[in-house]
Amino acid sequence: MRVNLKDRVAEALITFFGLGHAPIAPGTFGTLGGLGLAAWVGWTWPEAYGWILPFMVVVLSGVGIALGRWAENRFGKKDPGPFVLDEVAGYLIAAWWPAFPAGGLVHLAAAFLLFRVTDILKPWPCRRLERLPRGWGIVLDDLGAGAWALGLLAILHFASPGLLGH
Repeated sequence: MRVNLKDRVAEALITFFGLGHAPIAPGTFGTLGGLGLAAWVGWTWPEAYGWILPFMVVVLSGVGIALGRWAENRFGKKDPGPFVLDEVAGYLIAAWWPAFPAGGLVHLAAAFLLFRVTDILKPWPCRRLERLPRGWGIVLDDLGAGAWALGLLAILHFASPGLLGH
């Protein structure tokens, strides 16, 4: 199979620059990419963290939705394992907080853990969103898992303010 530049760029994006090709747990590796992105934004532009992350979610989700059909054709299955751009976007929702550092690494680690749990368990309506066609189903279930994780993180922040660094 001949691979052109467009296919290479598409694959680099959906695998978040190769993280989706991890031999085990590609979704976890993709989520680590999101953690690195959130940490980079938080430490580089802490005053803009609260709006940069949602902006990135919109851009990454749009790219993921647009490349959904291509990815399913490329890998021959619905929601292929190497497609981890959705985990990156979902994690950014989980890690979003109006101000950084909101606990810094502890906050980011808690968001990581909560996102992985909600992404795996797929609470309502995530499982239903997963059934949507092509890129919509690939991306929206992870955005839902990210929203669940953010909600759980907010409960932790308010129930036990010192637990996550503040």
